[in-house]
Amino acid sequence: MLNWTLLIFCGGLMVTGIVGFGMFLARREARLMDSLRREMLNDLRQTEAQFIAEQKVRPIIKGPGDHWKSPVRKTTVQFALSFALLFAGSPGILASGSDWTQWRGPERNGHFNGPAWSEQLSTNHLRRAWTVELGPSYSGPIIAGSRVFTTETRDKTFEIVRALDVNSGREIWKTEWKGAMSVPFFAKSNGDWIRSTPACDGESLFVAGMRDVLVCLDAASGTERWRVDFVKKLSAPVPDFGFVCSPLVDGEAVYVQAGASFVKLNKRTGEITWRTLQDKGGMHGSVFSSPVIAKIGDLRQLVVQTRERLAGIDPADGKLLWEQPVEAFRGMNILTPVVEGDIVFTSTYGGKTIGFKITEVDGKFTATEAWRHKAQGYMSTPIVIGGVAYNYLKSQRLMAIEVATGRELWTSERSFGKYWSLVARADRILALDEGGTLHLLRENKEKFDMLDSRKVADSGAWAHLGVAGEQIFIRELNALSAFRWTR
Repeated sequence: MLNWTLLIFCGGLMVTGIVGFGMFLARREARLMDSLRREMLNDLRQTEAQFIAEQKVRPIIKGPGDHWKSPVRKTTVQFALSFALLFAGSPGILASGSDWTQWRGPERNGHFNGPAWSEQLSTNHLRRAWTVELGPSYSGPIIAGSRVFTTETRDKTFEIVRALDVNSGREIWKTEWKGAMSVPFFAKSNGDWIRSTPACDGESLFVAGMRDVLVCLDAASGTERWRVDFVKKLSAPVPDFGFVCSPLVDGEAVYVQAGASFVKLNKRTGEITWRTLQDKGGMHGSVFSSPVIAKIGDLRQLVVQTRERLAGIDPADGKLLWEQPVEAFRGMNILTPVVEGDIVFTSTYGGKTIGFKITEVDGKFTATEAWRHKAQGYMSTPIVIGGVAYNYLKSQRLMAIEVATGRELWTSERSFGKYWSLVARADRILALDEGGTLHLLRENKEKFDMLDSRKVADSGAWAHLGVAGEQIFIRELNALSAFRWTR
């Protein structure tokens, strides 16, 4: 009896060891395949650049489909790309840690973790790689793997999404639908075109159409996977200023401020999981801001700014954790709230710059005003470096302010344009103004420290900067350009 027991025990150990070893091999092979896929794509990108150089294809192109000048080159590279994708077995596109996959980057904080930047913006340091002429848009470009995604409005009727090759600007796919609209009042002077910046998780691209429609596209092919018309689905009014909020992708969910509310959807099906923060919609309710997700206390939570209030929401069930009213002229709470430790920072048009302290006691959250500064923000969301927010103001000046205390460190003497989109890497800050001038600053708590400036766009540049790898992407009103740092 003992022998049989010992035999069964030893056999169990052997089976467990074999299964464990098999799982180890499977994981190792998966890592090797992923590494191989990345190496193959890097080789293909180098081949792409070599073809451009050898065949002298002009880098500035008039349209997305105007780049292919050689059928041999097109066939060869397309075959190689197809073979690589088939061999890799990837269902989507390959993204890297230095990609720019949603509004203000992968963490939605405006920080870039890729290669270092130069201290100058001259053509010897930052070279224009290509330009593609497009219809108007305010959506920022997003970058995942070898593709950059951008939107546009055509003939005041159609909304278009394009996937372009990051190295050449060649069009990979295009999708469009009827859905544009006209906006009222002061917003009219800046145009009626699409505003929200898409988001990509490597498999799907989430795009917000102006008429309160969220469309999920296959990132590899542009094929529509699902769409939600919030006006029809939730019997909500069409937002007078359009769908402005940029989708937030986190885990298996996508979050949007749409349908006169804040909504969580299953990113694979478009099914609505919960709905909260309902308002009147239309002219006075539909939002201008976009949500972020951050850990405050012991809970990872969504921080959401509406036209009238700032709130914390539990991602699991949509429960309201805390809220505070936020004063603004005609509800112009535009910037994305910024979380630094237990302080939530916001700055409004017609209101003030405020730091709200979020406190958790026995699992319950409260929000109190920690400090208030007289300066007014507008549309630019600040960058926080080392506890200091670099906040571009309604006065068209840059202010450095301590997030914890609200103490103003300095405000620039010089004024610039109405808007800056800001991206930081280490102690460097890139700022693109709406006039098309790119500025390079050094983070400095003592003074305004401008390193260099350069004109990079001829038409309005209200779309947010996009950065990935060695490249900077500028979406001006009627074109998208890629610039590359030179070493």
